Amino acid sequence: MVNIKREGIILSNTEFEFENGAVLNPAIIRQGDSVHIFYRAVKEGNFSSIGYCRLDGPLTLVERWDKPIIFPEFEYESQGVEDARIVKIDDLFYLSYTAYDGTNARGALAISKDLIHFEKQGIIVPHITYAKFVSLAASAKVDINYYHNHKFYYQESDPEKKTLLWDKNVIFFPRRINGNLVFLHRIRPGIQIVSVKAISDLTNDFWIDYFSNFKKNIVFDPFYGHESGYIGGGCPPIETPHGWLLIYHGVEYINGPVYSACAALLDLNDPSILLARLPYPIFSPKLEWELFGDVNNVVFPTGTALFGDTLFIYYGAADKYIATVSLRLSELLSELLSNKAQV
Repeated sequence: MVNIKREGIILSNTEFEFENGAVLNPAIIRQGDSVHIFYRAVKEGNFSSIGYCRLDGPLTLVERWDKPIIFPEFEYESQGVEDARIVKIDDLFYLSYTAYDGTNARGALAISKDLIHFEKQGIIVPHITYAKFVSLAASAKVDINYYHNHKFYYQESDPEKKTLLWDKNVIFFPRRINGNLVFLHRIRPGIQIVSVKAISDLTNDFWIDYFSNFKKNIVFDPFYGHESGYIGGGCPPIETPHGWLLIYHGVEYINGPVYSACAALLDLNDPSILLARLPYPIFSPKLEWELFGDVNNVVFPTGTALFGDTLFIYYGAADKYIATVSLRLSELLSELLSNKAQV
């Protein structure tokens, strides 16, 4: 088992209108000795924007804005810009987030050169219905659970609701791989991968071909008990000599969903290849503020900062707070290497 130190809550909601409900699920990027945090800020009524703060070192808050840095501007994100992740590729910062219009939740992208001014690139995941997804992926021989979501998309209470395929947890790798931009995304219940030369390559024809060969684009699916419901990307992958370290989330249903933080190792040159995977969570809801909140039983990891051999993992706690745990990176890698992939 990996030794975890719970560093506690580092950010709570305030009386500012844009974040008077909750703060959670932060994007994290370290630049020098500063840790920049782009967090989901929820105002009452469940409308989300992205707030900003800065830490000196991994834990000391030194700056926090009193207004959101990124907020809804377009119809596709009219009820929320949510759950950001951020990396730097070449000379640009890529901030991916979930755009929510009140019905559809889909991955979107904004880019920046300075971490202050962001230029939105729009939705980057496919614009298709669930029925179209099923018809395209039908020959791919994927896990049967990919076809068990019809009750969500075709709710008897509102059969005319125009729900598109929910595609969330878009997370870029922090450098080009074989010259390509590579990102993870999540169509329940597994984690998938995309590799393209440029964002403009994500055309309708691209996605038709992608789903027609869907199985080869699945990195891995749920396997262990603590992730038996579904899994999804968590933090941007961390490059190590042994592979890309992926901290992801797994969900198990025990009188409702229980979210845990999990770990896997992907091949450096071809991250669609799973090398290792822990058979147990790194950490799960344990403390009161992880067990009880706006959504109970949630630890949802979304960003990391490495200081020496100490890896700080920042996460949403019970959809109410932002908290941090720390661990030794070398210990986590050692544990992963003793759990080579069996699936």
